[in-house]
Amino acid sequence: MKDKMFCFQCQETAGCTGCTKFGVCGKSPDLARMQDLLIYTTKGLSEVTTRLREEGKQVSSEVNHIVTINLFTTITNANFDDAIFYERVKETLNIKEQLLSLLDNKSNLSEAALYNANSNEDMDEKSTKVGVLATKDEDIRSLRELIIYGIKGLSAYMKHANALGYDDESINIFMQSTLSKMLNDSLTVDELIALTLETGKVGVDGMALLDSANTSTYGNPEITKVNIGVRNNPGILVSGHDLKDLELLLKQTEGTGIDVYTHSEMLPAHYYPAFKKYSHFAGNYGNAWWKQKEEFESFNGPILMTTNCIVPPKDSYKDRLYTTGATGFVGCTHIKGESEDNKDFSAIIEQAKKCQPPIEIETGEIIGGFAHNQVFALADQVVEAVKTGAIKKFFVMAGCDGRAKSRNYYTDFAKALPNDTVILTAGCAKYKYNKLNLGDINGIPRVLDAGQCNDSYSLALIALKLKEVFELQDINELPIAFNIAWYEQKAVIVLLSLLYLGVKNIHLGPTLPAFLSPNVAKVLVENFGIGGITNVEDDLKMFLG
Repeated sequence: MKDKMFCFQCQETAGCTGCTKFGVCGKSPDLARMQDLLIYTTKGLSEVTTRLREEGKQVSSEVNHIVTINLFTTITNANFDDAIFYERVKETLNIKEQLLSLLDNKSNLSEAALYNANSNEDMDEKSTKVGVLATKDEDIRSLRELIIYGIKGLSAYMKHANALGYDDESINIFMQSTLSKMLNDSLTVDELIALTLETGKVGVDGMALLDSANTSTYGNPEITKVNIGVRNNPGILVSGHDLKDLELLLKQTEGTGIDVYTHSEMLPAHYYPAFKKYSHFAGNYGNAWWKQKEEFESFNGPILMTTNCIVPPKDSYKDRLYTTGATGFVGCTHIKGESEDNKDFSAIIEQAKKCQPPIEIETGEIIGGFAHNQVFALADQVVEAVKTGAIKKFFVMAGCDGRAKSRNYYTDFAKALPNDTVILTAGCAKYKYNKLNLGDINGIPRVLDAGQCNDSYSLALIALKLKEVFELQDINELPIAFNIAWYEQKAVIVLLSLLYLGVKNIHLGPTLPAFLSPNVAKVLVENFGIGGITNVEDDLKMFLG
């Protein structure tokens, strides 16, 4: 039987080879193909914008942002609404046609740049021909997808920065010119490897832009204890990553008697000073994204999904699940608002007023807020602990959490680490160990949470600062080991950024990406020391030497 789809962009892809019948994430074959078509048409649009710039013509920020949102919409667990993808493809084709008319030189344009569609049926037919497997050479395919997934991750960070009024034309130009190059069959493996590292370089720029946007808008994260219990008021739960959406919701719920809670990757919002003025910002509810079916059920109130990390909802709470931005799910109310300041959350607020308070599922506090500015403030304390031997080694355990039982490895690994080691973390991987009682070293918590996945940038800055303080020539001389859990495309851009910064011997788990061909994996192993994981006992021996 012919495969109905092919997708291998996330860690949970079927058999660690690819989803061919139905997505493990929950997306249907039809949806998978429409996502393929959206990427294809976005490549075509990007070829046209790149050609326009070569002719000295300007490309508007609106067009840049369309490319960004198109990429973000296709990230794992972001959007499951077929209709939205048809609309996005049509919009992309219409804009491309308008820009084509502005080109002086239309020679040698690719099929993607010239493609148009007359109907949904035309799009359906085209979608079967432009997926990942359209690139026949395994190594070229592997490198193309590695680059594209990196750019998808970068698009997420750009979208969040854009929401706060921050942008960088050089990053937009790179994203679009690189997408255009993915249509160029003459690029060699060596050229694609070089482009992969360049993607990592621009990834650093993108994370720096978002860090600047977040800290300029909301202040530098600071050490904060976050309540994980509940109050007796009705609540709204905010999941995803978008701080601007959270800010708007907090403003609109002031004085309503409704509490607002964070979930999963929104936990680090509590670390920003600007959010602490809201007395109804109650705490964090639950754990990582994959537990949402039971946690959304027990929360009782409505849930706002601001970005990816949607698990197809149960019917019992589907009417309480709202989407916005790049997210979507059939049957859930989507809250629009393209300018980011004109979103009206009145529907979710009115529903919340009629709901029971959340059911308490745990009590206590968790501590976080160890982004680069806060850690720099503790630098003397940290350096002294290293010099005296109180801290022997740092373990970067950033990244993603997921459903697989094999991910319990990270809990067991954290428990087994010697008491003279410190975990540096960012992303939802933290939920595997941030509620363990691992203690502290001379007042320094043994789990230092820098924030969301994009705040892995903070971890890189911390490492570079330590390199400077200890007057080392190479970042790899530091007593830092990288044992990173990955799940989706934002983790890919973080990985590429670390490689660009010269970090070697990064270990990825619970499995290496399925999109790495044997030859490409060999290059990463030989040049950068990329490795997998085995078991806690053997890996500890390896990391600790």
